[in-house]
Amino acid sequence: FIMKKLVFPFVLMAMILLLGSCSSARKVSYFQNVDNVDLAASRGLYDARIMPKDLLTITVVTSDPATARPFNLSIQSTLGADARIGSSTGSLLQYLVDNNGEIDYPVIGRIRVAGMTKTECEAYITNKIKPYLSKTEHPVVTVRMSSYRVTVAGEVASPKVVPVTTEKMSVLEAIAQAGDLTIYGKRDNVLLIRENADGQKEVHRLNLNDANIINSPYYYVQQNDYIYVEPNKTKASGASIGPSTSLWISFIGIVTSVASLIVNILR
Repeated sequence: FIMKKLVFPFVLMAMILLLGSCSSARKVSYFQNVDNVDLAASRGLYDARIMPKDLLTITVVTSDPATARPFNLSIQSTLGADARIGSSTGSLLQYLVDNNGEIDYPVIGRIRVAGMTKTECEAYITNKIKPYLSKTEHPVVTVRMSSYRVTVAGEVASPKVVPVTTEKMSVLEAIAQAGDLTIYGKRDNVLLIRENADGQKEVHRLNLNDANIINSPYYYVQQNDYIYVEPNKTKASGASIGPSTSLWISFIGIVTSVASLIVNILR
């Protein structure tokens, strides 16, 4: 009878742990309700928009390289003993978009580019430089956002700053670049901190368990987004376990073993 009283608490604890693990397992999978979600709202291609403090690389190409040279902000270098100035081909300086959303473009002067997509900016600059070219010239303007990156931190395998070379990345791709969430990461409460074009900070909570995230306006990251994965209760509780707690756990284990030994002897 005494033995049964001692064993019962351990059996009960094991059952509680088993049920708890089943509940936790249901929180691990992404897109759990994907078969029941209407993804029509996610239709459409995403285009990033230029924001203040972005770095832009702008290249103009024409049939005659000399014609395009004034519109390409090349790195200047001193050549030879006569100190003549020449342009270093293939090396272009970047344009920093100021807080007013403007850049100072050669020949044309100050132009506003904030809020434009890459394609819109290319068309805008093309129309601006055409009056300076012959009517038969068809310039090719290329705009790249050189400073597009996001930060992923918290309960991921490899917290890091993730460069976005394609100017399009979903929050799930960014997390994957950081090695995906650890088993201790909260998948239903991922924090996204964003700064809009006016400098206003925004905070959003994302549930990766819910397939509706694909329809979310925050599914695609913007430049300088900060993604933080919070630890779950298991990890948070484990963080409070110090050396003294470990000693108490060891002591309880020893006492339990001794009690079990005594019961077996007296039986």
